[in-house]
Amino acid sequence: MSPPPDPPASLLVEALAGPGFGIDTGFAAPALVHGLAAAVARRDGAGEFRAAAVGAGRNRAVRPQIRGDRICWLLNADDDAERAVLSRLDALRLELNRTLMLGVVDFECHYAIYAAGARYARHLDRSPRGAERVVSLVLYLNDDWGPADGGELVIAADDREVVVPPAAGTLAVFLSQRFEHEVRETRRERASLTGWFRRRPSLGVDL
Repeated sequence: MSPPPDPPASLLVEALAGPGFGIDTGFAAPALVHGLAAAVARRDGAGEFRAAAVGAGRNRAVRPQIRGDRICWLLNADDDAERAVLSRLDALRLELNRTLMLGVVDFECHYAIYAAGARYARHLDRSPRGAERVVSLVLYLNDDWGPADGGELVIAADDREVVVPPAAGTLAVFLSQRFEHEVRETRRERASLTGWFRRRPSLGVDL
């Protein structure tokens, strides 16, 4: 018999089954956040970040007026903090499959850095070429974040806007195909780990 899920995982599963989005302000402890922030700094210093693009195919281009972050795909976990967060997120993936039968088989993710003045206009994470993305996740790595710093994630729910400050340790999850969202202009550097639980393209199942 498998052990019961931890309470945060259960709450996030319930949130996705209900309104379709959930926020856990204490998902990552300070030590894990600081480890991931150090990995961001190390990878940035090594030149692994590139300006993010928007669009697909021939229309894909860097358009900072729409999307102003720099990203680094996390293809290999290089240290303990990266391995730890990927392990926790994989446990959440398994719980989503067990409880909601989503059929998500993997997780892709990248680090994102928004310099002061950067934003990301309202958009949807799924497209005809990216329909395998089922659940979007964002884990924030920013200590001492306050209202004056901006940079909030805004999820366009059915009847309201859900505003999520990018404070250290907060995890936001939402169904990729349902919710448009944006990143408001940030007034100081803002870092996150952003990713998606994905299913195989041949599985045409929606929650």
